[in-house]
Amino acid sequence: MRIRGGRLPVGRNAADPSGSGGSGGASESGASAGRTPDGGGSAAGGPDSTGAGRFASPWTRAAALLLAGALPALTFPAPGLWWFAYVALVPWLLLIRTACSPRRAALDGWIGGIGFVIAVHHWLMPSLHVFIVLLAALLGLLWAPWGLLVSRLLGGSPSARRAVAAVVVVPSGWLLIELVRSWEGLGGPWGLLGASQWEVSPALWVASVGGVWLVSLLVLAVNTGVALLIAAPAARTAVGVALLVCALSVTAMWAWAPRPTSGGTVRIAVVQPGIVEGPGSVERRLDRGEELTRSLAGRGVELVVWGESSIGAGAWENPETARRLAELSRLVGADLLVNVDARQTDGSGRSGIFKSAVLVGPGGPTGDRYDKMRLVPFGEYVPARSLLGWATSVGRAAGEDRLRGDRQVVMTLPDGARGLRIGPLVCFETAFPDMSRRLVRDGAQVLVAQSATSTFQGSWAPAQHASLGALRAAENGRPMVHATLTGISAAYGPRGERVGHPLGTDASAAEVFDLPLARGETLYGRFGDWPVYGALAALATLCAVEGLRALRRPAPGPPGPPARTAHGSPGRPGR
Repeated sequence: MRIRGGRLPVGRNAADPSGSGGSGGASESGASAGRTPDGGGSAAGGPDSTGAGRFASPWTRAAALLLAGALPALTFPAPGLWWFAYVALVPWLLLIRTACSPRRAALDGWIGGIGFVIAVHHWLMPSLHVFIVLLAALLGLLWAPWGLLVSRLLGGSPSARRAVAAVVVVPSGWLLIELVRSWEGLGGPWGLLGASQWEVSPALWVASVGGVWLVSLLVLAVNTGVALLIAAPAARTAVGVALLVCALSVTAMWAWAPRPTSGGTVRIAVVQPGIVEGPGSVERRLDRGEELTRSLAGRGVELVVWGESSIGAGAWENPETARRLAELSRLVGADLLVNVDARQTDGSGRSGIFKSAVLVGPGGPTGDRYDKMRLVPFGEYVPARSLLGWATSVGRAAGEDRLRGDRQVVMTLPDGARGLRIGPLVCFETAFPDMSRRLVRDGAQVLVAQSATSTFQGSWAPAQHASLGALRAAENGRPMVHATLTGISAAYGPRGERVGHPLGTDASAAEVFDLPLARGETLYGRFGDWPVYGALAALATLCAVEGLRALRRPAPGPPGPPARTAHGSPGRPGR
């Protein structure tokens, strides 16, 4: 008997985590017929064959994936295309969903991850040279499981249920990647997608509720929804409802999230000496910092902040330096928060090179000191130096490892500054949301970051680094000052809003900021990283559903007799 219609009827799509064909029954059947037996992407003649055919060459597809993975880098400063963040991942998602097998989907995730890491960290190339390619290849592996997840949920013709699940689970998978690479040993949380929204007021309110993690989730949900609107016509209504829910959630957080209440103002000055290089640069930088600080006399400042490594080894070991700093404090009428990059001994008796925020008053160093806890891999220490020490010969890796501090410190200024409590952070510690949250919970009224990005002048790094202050301020409802040696120095209010005028990378100047103080606690400050736990719960639910479906699936029976056609075939002629 000849079967008419050209296609055998099939059951529900195996990629549907809900376990049912949903409302798109007919389209689901057609999609399943066009998929390969292993449940991956589309086969010839399937719904995705046209899109996949454009990238039939493995090299063409790899190049497209590298480019697609790199696109989100445009959303961060300096390009600052924040609006592009909501569609920047769509090309990558659409490419992964056309993968012909799970192995291909994982490879697509990995290649796109390489493109993302290189693009977001491209300013490290002068320091790491070829090593950045190896670093990107290793970190890119984090996106391989995400590629499988995207293919599983977006591949074929998703039903309404599967599409809604994708809007929740695909962003959760991305957030897990951000969480893993936030570990200091993997480079820290640089380039979190939510950080691209640092100057968008509604996004800053979202950050006050769930930190940068919740902003990343919402940005990924929109990207996933847009990809589904393009590729899954049968699920467009459900996806539209899901995106509407996201929009209403942002509106609700903007309208009803607790707002920090005003608590007066504090006047803080930032001293940025600018680029000082060549012989005697340590002493000449100190001289320039002293000159700029003297210009602040009579301006009523309550704290003067210098940038990271503002005082080098030679200067700190000279007893005259402490006397000069104390004289500056008396002249200006405010304490100085300087930063020392030199060989020292900490409170536990350890001796070595520390990067330390040191408070200096009219009588000299007050004894308040914070030693940087989270160091920059390769820049300040070489992980597994016995194995990777060769990196010092091909880039600007640290010749000697810095020692790390063992606790965070909140410093209290004298009564003349109303007993103001400040929480110091050094360099890329501003990228870690938990560190600023801990300082605020310990009583810090102002967050103060000291940084030096002189190595990366002319790149996107200074602008990206300075933008992080807006997020940390909004997350915790406390103002933040970002002071650097060479720019960009900036200040932000307790809602993440910019205060005053930033000092660019071409400036050698001192700037005074009148920062609004605030009282109260944000929801993020109270509950911490709850979006991360929600994402883990969503992924665990998906794994549980898939596991139950696998257990309920009947075991395959014995193979049936070979099929015969009416007129035979070349392999088995009919009789």
